[in-house]
Amino acid sequence: MPVLSGAEPFRHEGGEVAVLLCHGFTGSPQSLRPWAEHLAERGLTVSLPLLPGHGTRWEDLRITGWQDWYAEVDRELRLLCERREQVFVAGLSMGGALALRLAAKHGDAVSGVVVVNPANKVHGLAAHALPVVRHLVPATKGIASDIAKPDSRELGYDRVPLHAAHSLRQFFQITDRELPQVTQPVLLLRSPQDHVVPPADSARILSRISSTDVTEVVLEQSYHVATLDHDADRIFEESVEFIGRLASGLGSEPGLGKEGTTAGG
Repeated sequence: MPVLSGAEPFRHEGGEVAVLLCHGFTGSPQSLRPWAEHLAERGLTVSLPLLPGHGTRWEDLRITGWQDWYAEVDRELRLLCERREQVFVAGLSMGGALALRLAAKHGDAVSGVVVVNPANKVHGLAAHALPVVRHLVPATKGIASDIAKPDSRELGYDRVPLHAAHSLRQFFQITDRELPQVTQPVLLLRSPQDHVVPPADSARILSRISSTDVTEVVLEQSYHVATLDHDADRIFEESVEFIGRLASGLGSEPGLGKEGTTAGG
């Protein structure tokens, strides 16, 4: 299936500091594209891949699982580490969980983590029924476009395939067990009004990681997809400041000074 217009991956070859961005479940790179472009404009090398099963039709997601999604970002991280001096990982929702697992598994290869409304659990009684229900019902209502800003829209599926949701639940359980292995500096930004991921997920993550350098920012004006919402600019600015503070010898404008090249839709 062809990739939906706007859902294409984004890559920018900038300076020696790189950022890997991970989009959310049933979403696409479109939800993080403005963030990626902001980082690229600051001279950073940026990779925003399209996860398998995403950006086409929900039926394609049904035949993928967490191993496919994680393998894609793991591959991208390894490629960045081969080419750049420092690499940061970041993500929205499930993408936040992917970023945290990358940090847990790759250790010092990851210089820091930025997560926006990170997901940690599939909630509700229905979650426990997924192992059985997924064989009876192919999909349920979608979760895309939880945004307070009236003129903003997320490019995501209008259905959630239950086979994939079951795999997502398994991934969250694995990642939760590995959170104590996260020791890197963490910037966590969360929306108190989030209709997809409850505040308990962020609280759980903060209580489980071993990082000592932790910054929590509350996004009062945004819903779940905060990267396309009223607080988007704050997310972009906070992440640049966070990376600049940690990037070796590069000050507040990491990677600035090299225009680089951009690839994407």
